Amino acid sequence: MISQNKIKLVNSLNKKKYRDINQLFIAEGEKLVMDLIQGQVQVFELFVREGWTGITQLPPEINCTETTEQYLKKITQLKTPPPIIAICKIPQTEINSYTWKDKLTIALDDIQDPGNLGTIIRLADWFGIENIVCSQNTADAYNPKVVQATMGAVARVQVYYTNLEEFLEKQLKNHIPVYGTFLDGENIYQQNLSENGIIVMGNEGKGISSAIESLVSKKLLIPSFSKNKDQSESLNVSTATGIILSEFRRR
Repeated sequence: MISQNKIKLVNSLNKKKYRDINQLFIAEGEKLVMDLIQGQVQVFELFVREGWTGITQLPPEINCTETTEQYLKKITQLKTPPPIIAICKIPQTEINSYTWKDKLTIALDDIQDPGNLGTIIRLADWFGIENIVCSQNTADAYNPKVVQATMGAVARVQVYYTNLEEFLEKQLKNHIPVYGTFLDGENIYQQNLSENGIIVMGNEGKGISSAIESLVSKKLLIPSFSKNKDQSESLNVSTATGIILSEFRRR
């Protein structure tokens, strides 16, 4: 069974404060947990439903507790408890130790919605983006909702939090192009896009902040092809990210 102290610990990890204190996060579901086990994430402990056949696939070195669905209900964040829940170590990342020169990298300027962040991490994984650099006000990548939305990609994409202005200033000094999307940008489908660089995506409501805009060396536009005068004013940030990454990779 699961002790009351362990139940308290798992439930506390829904809050960033306690994720930071314990350097732990939670993940739920067969595919997600197995992806984390096979990826770059250290799994600290597992809780599995009694009788779950997948237990034979789990590495023997990971501490695993079999328990009832009743106990899983006490620690799950989902409507129906999955057969497996994991406590994982938050990866330790040092932004100063990485060279960005020859890579395509995503930078997030105050993205707030966990679903958007999770989807962007998943898109990064799909398009072979190894690193995402976030402003310090961007949503926490290890929020349970974000982790769930990544569908396991959080195990394969490194996420960093830093002063985004200082980071971009350093990239410009190293002659690395910084891209961003704006209404007064140039049509992305008509541009010669580089194989490396930083792609900045802005806040859901405010877009890219003025401070970050001043550091963008190439402004892009995803044009609308709608003939309806009442067309949508903008794209969802994760949808826009997918379009931009696809265009960069296509070139």
